Amino acid sequence: MPQIINIYCDESCHLENDNQKVMVLGAVWCPFEKKDEIFERIREIKLKHGMNRDFEIKWTKVSNSKVDLYLDLVDYFFDDDDLHFRALVVPDKSILRHEELNQDHDTWYYKMYFNMLKVLIDPHAKNRIFLDIKDTRSADKTRKLHEVLCNEKYDFHKEIIENIQTVRSHEVELIQLADLLIGAVSYINRGLNENLGKLSVIERIKKRSGYSLTLTTYLKENKLNIFIWHPRRSF
Repeated sequence: MPQIINIYCDESCHLENDNQKVMVLGAVWCPFEKKDEIFERIREIKLKHGMNRDFEIKWTKVSNSKVDLYLDLVDYFFDDDDLHFRALVVPDKSILRHEELNQDHDTWYYKMYFNMLKVLIDPHAKNRIFLDIKDTRSADKTRKLHEVLCNEKYDFHKEIIENIQTVRSHEVELIQLADLLIGAVSYINRGLNENLGKLSVIERIKKRSGYSLTLTTYLKENKLNIFIWHPRRSF
C-alpha cells in the first residue's frame, strides 16, 4: 500500500482588497500514521503552559506573555522529523494586473495554491489535503483546486491527490501550526516589528532553520521551504 501524506494548509492576507500587500500561502505536512501522535504532543505543550487542550494556536494570539508556549511549538516542529513546512510569499499583490492575463483574482489565487502545493505532493503516495474553512465558497474552492492539481499530475482517477476537504482550524492542531508558521513568514515579509513576542518567535524560526524567511530557499529544502513569488514582467 502506498504511504498516505496529510497536508494541512492555511493562508494570510489572500483577499484582493484587504489593504495588505503581502500574501502568504503555506502548508504543514506529515505521514498519516504520525498525525495522532503529533496532535497529542501539541496538546501536551498547550497543557504544559497552562492552556486548555482545546486552546487554538494562532499567530494573532502571539504575545510576550505567552511567548514560551509558541517557542516550544517552534522547537517541537524542528525537532520532529515527520513535520515539514512550505510557504509561498507574494511580496506585493497591489502590482498584479489580472486583466492583462485575462484572469480574475480567484483564478490567480488557485494558481498560487497550485504553485505552493505542486512541489510537495508525493507522486508515489496518496496525498490528502486539508484547508481551513474561510467562507461560504470554501466547497467550490476545494473542488476547483482538486481539479487543477489532479490535471497537472495526470491524476485523473484521484489516486495521487486522494481528496481535498475543508476543516475547522480550532479542531485541527496542524492547521493551527501552519497558521503560526505562515504568520511568522508574513510578519517579517511585511516589515513589521511592534510585537516583541512575535519577533522572538521569528528569531527562533530563523535560528533553527538557518534561513532569513525573506528569501527563496533551495527547491529541495524539505524542512522549512520558502518560495518568494514574483509576477512575470511585461516588456
